[in-house]
Amino acid sequence: MAGRHEHGYRLSTRWVGAGEAGIADDAFPRQFHVSIDGKAELVGSADPAFRGDSSKHNPEELLLAALSGCHLLSYLALAARARVRVVAYEDEATGKIDMKDGRIRFVEAVLRPTVTIAADGDAAKAEALHAQAATICFIANSLNFPVRHEPRTLKR
Repeated sequence: MAGRHEHGYRLSTRWVGAGEAGIADDAFPRQFHVSIDGKAELVGSADPAFRGDSSKHNPEELLLAALSGCHLLSYLALAARARVRVVAYEDEATGKIDMKDGRIRFVEAVLRPTVTIAADGDAAKAEALHAQAATICFIANSLNFPVRHEPRTLKR
């Protein structure tokens, strides 16, 4: 059934610019603002390697955050259905950009979630859910680079 799983998203990205002078050279400001109705504005910039402001979020970090957050939410949904009682979840995600096929692009991401489950929980079952979460995370399904998972499960 076409459109059954279709969801739409909308935001506005605004660059304030360099004033009336406009861009005259490569020293232009790289700060931008992302607005989504009803939410706090996000202020971003280029990565410092590309003359950006290191105190602002850059698009590369935001892509990695979207991937990590999608895996987290996919995992928690699966855990709830499987009756795995998750009490904490942390991810130390990394991404790598390099030259590939003549373009600079993401070449991999690694998610390193540490999931803490209830003391009486099934750690093997909890760990297996990561593979399932990887297949249903629609952000990961939309990427053209590999996403590796190095999960760890603890009991509390």
